[in-house]
Amino acid sequence: MKKTIIILFVIVMTTLVAQSQEAKSVTQDSIHFVKTTHDYGLLQYGSDGSTEFKFSNKGNAPIVLTNVKAACGCTTPEWPRSPVNPGESAVIKVKYDTKRVGAFSKTIAVFSNAINSPVVLTIKGIVSKNEE
Repeated sequence: MKKTIIILFVIVMTTLVAQSQEAKSVTQDSIHFVKTTHDYGLLQYGSDGSTEFKFSNKGNAPIVLTNVKAACGCTTPEWPRSPVNPGESAVIKVKYDTKRVGAFSKTIAVFSNAINSPVVLTIKGIVSKNEE
């Protein structure tokens, strides 16, 4: 009798875990970026250090970006605050302060309700001082 109860308990728990995983995959879909790295190449001191990272919702539920955090204060991200519905696209705008001379490589972490969160974006390049 004990074995039967234990077997039934294991079967019920396995079924509940499987249903939970299925529900999770439906509500937590993936976010897909066209590119995750942007190489500015050579930038002039004080020039526009803006770029955009386009992403789309490849799932069945809306994706909400909960935070987009740059690794340092020299990089400023802007992101959509409203949900991105399935099949829709949006952009994260990133601006690098080009008043810092030299090579740089900076990361931006994108946090969302997507199953593949966080996604790390990278910007890199070289800022050169104008010789006058």
